[in-house]
Amino acid sequence: PPEQAARMKKLQEQEKRQKVEFRKRMEQEVSQFIQATGEPRRRFQPMSKIERSILHDVAEVAGLTSFSFGDDEDSRYVMVFKKEFAPSDEELEAYRRGEEWDPARAEERRRLRELAAQQEEAELESGPAPPGPPNDYKDKYRHLIGCEAAKAAARTMEANKAYGC
Repeated sequence: PPEQAARMKKLQEQEKRQKVEFRKRMEQEVSQFIQATGEPRRRFQPMSKIERSILHDVAEVAGLTSFSFGDDEDSRYVMVFKKEFAPSDEELEAYRRGEEWDPARAEERRRLRELAAQQEEAELESGPAPPGPPNDYKDKYRHLIGCEAAKAAARTMEANKAYGC
């Protein structure tokens, strides 16, 4: 089927042309982003895997940092960051959870974590825990044996003549 081969070749050329056009469009957007002074990051619309890889490549060539976020293929999008505004691990985690990054809230969380760590450290410094188990081992099994079961069993213990005792 030569006509099928010709159609395939035409499709491939069309696809290649679309990729080249997409790359040019992304290069223009990225250069506009670089020139935009008040914009530390830019979020792009969700796009296909191939388009995302092209955009990552364009960003890398331009000297930018880029990450993909989103759970399923239909909603994955790319975020491009200027090097001087590269995201922290906390910021990346927020985007991965699908949340907006709020530096003030992140600072508050960090402060609370530090406070908790300081309290824990103070508790550790206040002295070692008393040695030995904190409770009687029989308490652990009380729900199985009860309080009187062992004593009753000991009272009824008799020699068994069948075993020659």
